[in-house]
Amino acid sequence: MEKFVISGGKSLNGTVRISGAKNAAVAILPAVLLADSPCIIENIPNISDVTNILLAMKALGANIRTINKSTVEIDPRHVNSFVVSKQMAEGMRASSYFLGALLGRMKKARVAPPGGCNFGVRPIDQHIKGFEALGAKITFEGGLVEGYADELYGSSIYLDVVSVGATINIMLAAVKAKGLTVIENAAREPHIVDLANFLNSMGANIMGAGTNIIKIRGVDTLLGTTYSIIPDQIEAGTYMAAAVATGGNVLIDNVTPKHLESIIAKLRETGAEILEYDEAVRVIMNRRPKKCNVKTMPHPGFPTDMQPQIATVLALAEGTSIVTEGVWDSRFRYVDQLTLMGADIQVDGKMAVITGVQSLSGAPVKAVDLRAGAAMLIAGLATKGITEVEEIERIDRGYEDVVEKFSALGADIKRVYTPETNEILKQA
Repeated sequence: MEKFVISGGKSLNGTVRISGAKNAAVAILPAVLLADSPCIIENIPNISDVTNILLAMKALGANIRTINKSTVEIDPRHVNSFVVSKQMAEGMRASSYFLGALLGRMKKARVAPPGGCNFGVRPIDQHIKGFEALGAKITFEGGLVEGYADELYGSSIYLDVVSVGATINIMLAAVKAKGLTVIENAAREPHIVDLANFLNSMGANIMGAGTNIIKIRGVDTLLGTTYSIIPDQIEAGTYMAAAVATGGNVLIDNVTPKHLESIIAKLRETGAEILEYDEAVRVIMNRRPKKCNVKTMPHPGFPTDMQPQIATVLALAEGTSIVTEGVWDSRFRYVDQLTLMGADIQVDGKMAVITGVQSLSGAPVKAVDLRAGAAMLIAGLATKGITEVEEIERIDRGYEDVVEKFSALGADIKRVYTPETNEILKQA
């Protein structure tokens, strides 16, 4: 076991470079399975979710060559398996994308249900609806989701709810299907657009990504390509929120400011000065945050993956704020951890009423999920005293070099091996 130990109360100052987008990477990497020749993928974040995806691809038969820390070459020509086991899928929410990719490549797939963060029911019924509309038969056997089709055919698919995962999975399955597929009520997130751009660079014919209607005309062949993943809007937003919470002055480099519009708007409401450049934003905060109300919504609304981070900012704000979760059923489990540090937050269903306090107190807390873990880091950095964050493997799922990046901004944060870790290492 490991934990982060933070001696907080210091403002963050300096420059941080944002890594490639986790949510794009975990869709684009399985999409390589659809290619008929090798692909080089650049700007890959060095995080555990990506490591697990690559291990699963290797187990399927793909040849993977690491070029540097953020670039890999993947040769899918020798993929000979269509099974992603429970062991491979454990702790990896994006394992479901192998369903669409393997159906698209081999017309069959057997994949364990996704692992990853647990903050409410996240069914794959819309994924299945899409696969069946394309002609696949989906069954559940032995704890695995199985898909099979003699052939996949284009179809019109209306998603009952806006689902990022279903939109991605249907795109993966439909890109080599015969005929035209139309996805209505499609998700519009930047990583949907990035996946479409990647597939189009291989020869796919996808139109409308970034709108609520995506049209996919199937092609017979996808060729290998070299592609660079977009910057991570949620990692960027996390460092922006940390700068606001600590009263800092931070340049967030290697970002697409347009992807950050909703985050920028809300942080400006808290009193932050935010300067936008071509590929960077600067966040300057020289006062206590002001209250504001936030409701998470599908893109282009405020992202649910930034909800815990901004709630932490508002826990330190003047006045009372209301945060409403408009995407997931239960994303306030982290509130118990913030209250251990002295936050005043009352949760009622999908709404949290946050009465800001002057300061928080350091305490032992847990990362109950990936973005909740980021919130604990922000709280610890903004708080005088010592904060210990446990279960940090969840944070490692989505943040590259988090200790190094925060340390470069002046934070006092360390990754500490617990006695249990030392004992495990001795036995190994």
